[in-house]
Amino acid sequence: MCLIGHGAFGIITKAVWCNYLAVVGIGQDLAYQLMPLIGMLDIALGLSLLFFPTRAVALWLVCWGLLTAAMRPLSGEPFAELLERAGNFGAPLALLMLLPKATNLKAWFAKIQAPANVERDDLEKVILCLRIIASIFLLGHGLLNLIGKKGLLMQYEVLGSNDPQLVAYILGTIELAGAAIFLAKRPIPAFVLFFFIWKVSTEIFYPHWVAWEWIERGGSYGTLLALWVALRFDRQKMSEKL
Repeated sequence: MCLIGHGAFGIITKAVWCNYLAVVGIGQDLAYQLMPLIGMLDIALGLSLLFFPTRAVALWLVCWGLLTAAMRPLSGEPFAELLERAGNFGAPLALLMLLPKATNLKAWFAKIQAPANVERDDLEKVILCLRIIASIFLLGHGLLNLIGKKGLLMQYEVLGSNDPQLVAYILGTIELAGAAIFLAKRPIPAFVLFFFIWKVSTEIFYPHWVAWEWIERGGSYGTLLALWVALRFDRQKMSEKL
């Protein structure tokens, strides 16, 4: 979802990309020529993860997701913009942690197979990774609410709020509290499910490019959904032992 949504913006030639590409010295004219090429590559890799997932593409997404997110503060946007996109690189990182280690180069390009068994220690590491990633992107989005990001305020206006800034403060406070809880202690599955529904629902209301904005944030939904599944799976295994 992250790669396909991001790739769509490249094909659309989203103007703000010029700011990000300028960070690495690419001028506006060349940026508009490169955008569709970057977009097509992103979509191709995104489709490959759906139909023939490999460790190599997952690792690429970790690096690419972090790099593209980092370009936002490097181009002058708030640092919270990077934090808010932690799911883009955090979800594939958790996937790689869950898989058996690749013993050779060929394994990096072989189709990913679900492991037959997951050791408790490995599951705990993945759960901790997902908790940290969820905490980071909730922190980022919460801070963007508190500083009054224009796009978010426009959402609240579209939804009928007479005081979008107040709504932003309230939602930002809830998200910061959620981030603190995810980081401080192991959450119960119901708490994680609440924030999964929260993210899936609230991201629908972006005022521009609605579908692609929602799709591009798939890493956030995937992180929370994976954490919910992992916590329930671990609870079930513990109950069976008892």
